[in-house]
Amino acid sequence: MQNEKDNQDMFLDEPKAISIPTTPKKEQKTKRTAQKKTTSRKKDHFGVVYNAPVTLTFSLLCIAVILLKQKLQNLPVIFTAPGCQTSEFAFNWKDPIHYVRLVLHVFGHTDWNQLTGNLAFILLLGPALEDKFGSGLLALMMMITAFISGVINACFIPSVLMGASGLVFMMILLSSVTAADKTKIPLTFILICLIYVGKEFLIHEEAGTAAVMTVAHIAGGICGSILGFLGMGSSKKRS
Repeated sequence: MQNEKDNQDMFLDEPKAISIPTTPKKEQKTKRTAQKKTTSRKKDHFGVVYNAPVTLTFSLLCIAVILLKQKLQNLPVIFTAPGCQTSEFAFNWKDPIHYVRLVLHVFGHTDWNQLTGNLAFILLLGPALEDKFGSGLLALMMMITAFISGVINACFIPSVLMGASGLVFMMILLSSVTAADKTKIPLTFILICLIYVGKEFLIHEEAGTAAVMTVAHIAGGICGSILGFLGMGSSKKRS
């Protein structure tokens, strides 16, 4: 009798609830967000990227200046660096505009041939240098190079200076020295100096023109090599 009573009590007991593991709401939301991101990535379309702000902005400004020159039939004097004191284009230390011209002369070019020649190098080398050093540091290098080129022209050259030739030479040398050790001078650095400067002497047969262009290139090369060797340490630390 006792066994029958126990069996009846067993059947009369209420069944216990079985707990089914459920996924928390936060985890479900995270999974849905990840799925949406994956889907959006797959739907990305081809587009144009403004990958090198300093290089591209500089190039566009140079194009705008030469278009302005064509419209005005003459290049605005603010885009030319003044000459030495013995010339009719002498630097006037009392005029604030003359100090601005020491930097802005890199935006002015004599014609489309000079502009396209310089932009070909700048658009080729600029993005890689901008990616390595950063946009801010590259812009600073370009400003220093332009200023030193303008100062040298105002001190020694009797004619005005214009063009980004100094910046081109700076970028060429920077591309050579950034891959080198600080304690060693790469052979490519020496060869580029000789070939590029020698080419300018051969192209510009007139002594005055050759002197102007070569001074600008040498000034840019000195800035590029010095800043390149100094900047290698900081760029390696960032990487």
